[in-house]
Amino acid sequence: MSHARVLGIGLAALAAAAVAYAQTEVTPIPDAAPVETAPLEPAAPEAPATWGDPQNGQALAATCAACHGVDGNSQLDMYPRIAGQSEIYIADQIARFKSGERSDGMAAIMKPFADMLSAQDARDVGAWFATQTSGAGVADDTVIASGPYEGMRFYEVGEQLYRSGDPARGIPACMACHGPAGTGNPGPAYPHVGGQHASYTQQRLEIFRNGTGAERDNDLFQIMANIASRLTEEEIGALASYMEGLHPAADDLVAAAAPVPAAAPTAPVTPDADPVAEPSTVESPADGVPADGAAAPDADASGEAAPPEAGEPAEDAPAEADAGTAELG
Repeated sequence: MSHARVLGIGLAALAAAAVAYAQTEVTPIPDAAPVETAPLEPAAPEAPATWGDPQNGQALAATCAACHGVDGNSQLDMYPRIAGQSEIYIADQIARFKSGERSDGMAAIMKPFADMLSAQDARDVGAWFATQTSGAGVADDTVIASGPYEGMRFYEVGEQLYRSGDPARGIPACMACHGPAGTGNPGPAYPHVGGQHASYTQQRLEIFRNGTGAERDNDLFQIMANIASRLTEEEIGALASYMEGLHPAADDLVAAAAPVPAAAPTAPVTPDADPVAEPSTVESPADGVPADGAAAPDADASGEAAPPEAGEPAEDAPAEADAGTAELG
């Protein structure tokens, strides 16, 4: 091999080694500016809620209308009626959806909407729905063909439990907490149950009975779980049906709430009118005859008043007027 060729190979190897060394050389990165740190501070606590504002609640409740109806009377039984529900109860349930404590039913749909509301917003929404009137359905009056309640109508089983309970089994009357008409009690936040969709009420009672709800630390949940655990499937269905048709009796008296029409004007008194007429203190312009129920002088066939007979004293007109008034009274 010629010396020139050996020299060329050696130079090529030297160049490759130089490139390899250059690639393995580490170039330090310039030091970055120091990171600024600040002490962690907790988020400002949410202001405590006060009594709700129905007007603001109405605006916020626009998103509720798709499921619960504009006035809280939902048309689909999978969504509960919330019209007439107490402000405190609605606000409390919104808080439970928001925290994830309520996970039953449509909780997955409710949570995103609840997350958007502050505690005050929840009170406002509750105040709006509390001003609305709950509707009602029709209870099932099918006659039960067999079993312990044979011969009773289906809703009558629920009515019996709702109004009297079953002392032998330790079941109190539902109306003791929810009221005779199912309107609830806003103080301890016992909910309005009258007129509620039967399927929704049945679902809630089954959750209470089975203890499958997440509200295990809630005293009210425990009360209901204790009661519902003593009910049969038939009794739960009957209670739900009865409560769907339950509503205040005043709702049936629509005519009583209608405005009273104005009284018709009093007809003018004529000579042919009944002497026992509507009393009036205005004197008739004809011959000074009073129009307050006093008897008019006898008239002859021509219509003219007959003069008193000789020696007969004239009648005392005021006395006659008093008699007429007493007779009317």
